[in-house]
Amino acid sequence: MNAKAYELIIDWSDEDQCYVVKVPDLPGCMAHGQTRQEAVQMAEEAIELWIETAEEDGVVVPKPRSFAALA
Repeated sequence: MNAKAYELIIDWSDEDQCYVVKVPDLPGCMAHGQTRQEAVQMAEEAIELWIETAEEDGVVVPKPRSFAALA
């Protein structure tokens, strides 16, 4: 699966003073970074690792949600 196909939710954390990225389609998959760009890059790496680990463990990897289905 393409890591860039997954929806990302990006928030600024005042407490942590960084951007926090959550991947709603992949439970527990999140990342952070000092810049939005860094946070997205770290999230894409986290997605790849999440998928790799799920496949190794025999867990079904959810497909990315389609924005067309939400419209």
